[in-house]
Amino acid sequence: MPYIGRDTDKISNVEVLDNITFDGSSSYTLQKGGSNFTPSSANTLLLSIDGVVQAGNFTVSGSTIDFGTAVAGTSTCDFVLHYGVGLITTPADGTVTAAKLNNDIISGSTELASEPADTDEFLVSDAGTLKRIDYSLIKGGGITMAQQWRLTTSFTGSATPIASNWEVADTDGYGGIGSSMSESSGIFTFPSTGIYKIHFGAFHQLDGDDRAIGAEIHTTTNNSSYSYASQGVTFIQQTSGSVTYASSSSEFLFDVTDTSTHKCRFVISAVNSSTQTNGNSTANLTYVTFTRLGDT
Repeated sequence: MPYIGRDTDKISNVEVLDNITFDGSSSYTLQKGGSNFTPSSANTLLLSIDGVVQAGNFTVSGSTIDFGTAVAGTSTCDFVLHYGVGLITTPADGTVTAAKLNNDIISGSTELASEPADTDEFLVSDAGTLKRIDYSLIKGGGITMAQQWRLTTSFTGSATPIASNWEVADTDGYGGIGSSMSESSGIFTFPSTGIYKIHFGAFHQLDGDDRAIGAEIHTTTNNSSYSYASQGVTFIQQTSGSVTYASSSSEFLFDVTDTSTHKCRFVISAVNSSTQTNGNSTANLTYVTFTRLGDT
């Protein structure tokens, strides 16, 4: 029977395939220009046999069309059309597989087993609009550097700064991360720019009284003049006529914008010159902790 509907030349994205030469078989190879052709699905094919339009009464596997029954060798194929936009445009549920997607389409078929490159892109929703963003703009977060130093030897009185006997903690399962601080004559230099949390803890003892013992963090932003950025104060009041102990501490958040000019040192200020600040090479008695919190 004749085909009823709008002319095929009004349908966009229509491909005209080679006519099929029937030989009494039920399955045949679809071709276009003499080369095998794989249609999107059986639903995207339209053909005519002996003037009768065929649709939906055959199956397709790859480039093979199967009518399910033998087609007589005397039959004539009038046309074979493969169509897209304008007829069926919505695929059936579950028919779109990863194999039909280009490599630049986001899917779960390929694993990224290492940290993304700075130019790798992610999708984000910006007020409901889907946009792409480079990994370099969103990476970071978490602590990337943390380290402890300690005083290995005790001293008495004040020190501006504590200029010697510093070491990186190295006992009892100590674990730091990231690049190391460096120290010279009590001056500490940072491994990279960033916002750092500095904690200074000191342990004191005295066989007597001391009304003020300060633990101070001094910083410089010009590699020359220092001022105290943070100070913690304690005191010792002797009890039972023997050595009495006390601890002091201070903290500061330091914005290190230039590692050549932004540095720090640690100071003990004791009123009583006999007050001892304790050091130890196997435990943190007087110590500092550096933690990089993020970018400057």
